[in-house]
Amino acid sequence: MKAHGNRIVRVPRHVWLAYILWLAMLLAPEAARSNPYLAKPGETPVTIYVATCATSGGFIHMYTALDQNILAKYGIAAKHIVIRTGTNINLTALSTDEIQFLYCAGDSTIPGLAAGSDGTIVASPLVGLPYVIIARKEIKTIQDLKGKSIGVGSVGGLPFRLLKVFTKKFGLEDAQIRPVGGSQPERYAAMVQGVIDSGPFTPPMDARGRKDGFNIVYHLNDLGLPAIYSSLHTNAKTIRERRLTVQRFVAALAETVYFVEANPEKAKASVAKALRVKDEDVLQSSYEAYAKKLINRRLVVPMTAVSESVEVAREAGTKVTKKATELFDNSFADNLEKTGFLKELWGGKVP
Repeated sequence: MKAHGNRIVRVPRHVWLAYILWLAMLLAPEAARSNPYLAKPGETPVTIYVATCATSGGFIHMYTALDQNILAKYGIAAKHIVIRTGTNINLTALSTDEIQFLYCAGDSTIPGLAAGSDGTIVASPLVGLPYVIIARKEIKTIQDLKGKSIGVGSVGGLPFRLLKVFTKKFGLEDAQIRPVGGSQPERYAAMVQGVIDSGPFTPPMDARGRKDGFNIVYHLNDLGLPAIYSSLHTNAKTIRERRLTVQRFVAALAETVYFVEANPEKAKASVAKALRVKDEDVLQSSYEAYAKKLINRRLVVPMTAVSESVEVAREAGTKVTKKATELFDNSFADNLEKTGFLKELWGGKVP
C-alpha cells in the first residue's frame, strides 16, 4: 500500500514482486548474470584427474588454475598428475578414462588423435611455437651443429618432428637427433654434462641457457609451421557424461588467462612452485612467452592450424583415420562468448 493524498491505494502484489525482482537484478553483480558456470552454493565438487604431459613454463595457466584454486570455484576438484613418458602414453590414459583431461601441446597430440586415439581438443590458450635450439658454448651457428647431437625426449614427439624439418631445411643430415628421455631440465643437465651438444627447449630454459653462457641457435617458430601449443583435451566419455564439467573447466581456464595477465607475480609464483625455480630471469622469460606472446584469450582452437598439422603428420607417415574437424570441439569456447562471460571478464571487448 501507499498513500495518495488522503487515500490509501493498494498496490497489487504482482506489481510489488516485479519491482523487487527488478531491483534485485539492478543491484546484483553483473558477473553473477554473465557467469553461469560457477558452482552453486553447497554443490558437491566433481572430482577429475588432469594430466600435464611435461613440466614446462608453457603450462603457466594450468599451474595457476590449480595453485590459485580457480578450478574449485567452478565446482571442480582436480587431482593433478604429470605423465612424462611420451604423448602416446598420455593419450592412452585419456582414452581409457584413467584421466579425464589432458593439458599438452596440441601439435604433440594431433598425430595420435588423427590416428584414432579417443581425445578432443576443447580449448587452446596458447597458439604458436615457443621452441628454441639451445647449444653448448662452442656451437654458435646453425652450421656448427653439423655432426653434433641434438637431444630430444622421445622419437615421434613434437620436438622430434620439428627437428626432422629443421635438419632437412639446413642440410644437417649428419646431425644426430638423439632421444635421451627425461624432462626439459633433465635434458638441459645432459647438455651441461656434455652428453648431448644441443636440444630444443621452451622458455624459461632460454633464460637459463643465456645465464650459463650457452647460445640460442635458432627459433623453431621461424620454420613457419602451423602450431597449436598448450591445449586442453578431454575424452568422449567425459563430453557425453559430464558436459557441464567440460564447460566449467573451459570457463575456469578462460578466467585463469585473465588472472595471469592481471596478477603476474602470483602467476610466476605458481610456475616457480611447479618448476622448482626461484630465478627471476627464468620466471620472467616464461611469463613473457606464455602470458603475452602466444596467448589466445578466446581459447578457440584454430581449425586451419589443426588441418595443416594433420597433413604434416600424414606426410610424416602417420596413418590418418580421422578428419581434422573430428579432433576438436569449439562449442565450449564459443559459449563463453555467447553468454557474455568473456565480455564481463575483460570489462568489454576481449583484447
